[in-house]
Amino acid sequence: MSFQDKTIQCSDCRAIFTFSAGEQEFYQSKGFTNEPKRCPSCRRANKAQRSGSGTKSYNSSW
Repeated sequence: MSFQDKTIQCSDCRAIFTFSAGEQEFYQSKGFTNEPKRCPSCRRANKAQRSGSGTKSYNSSW
């Protein structure tokens, strides 16, 4: 299958980004069937928010 770069609009910030042929090939190799909905910077921000929300801070002064 031949891949070509695609331009997609981010669902969060509405910026236009390129979903490269290499990224498409990677997605297919991992079995992903959907194209990304967010630009790379919004994906990073979303991932950071998710990973930060699951941690708990404990008071170690006892």
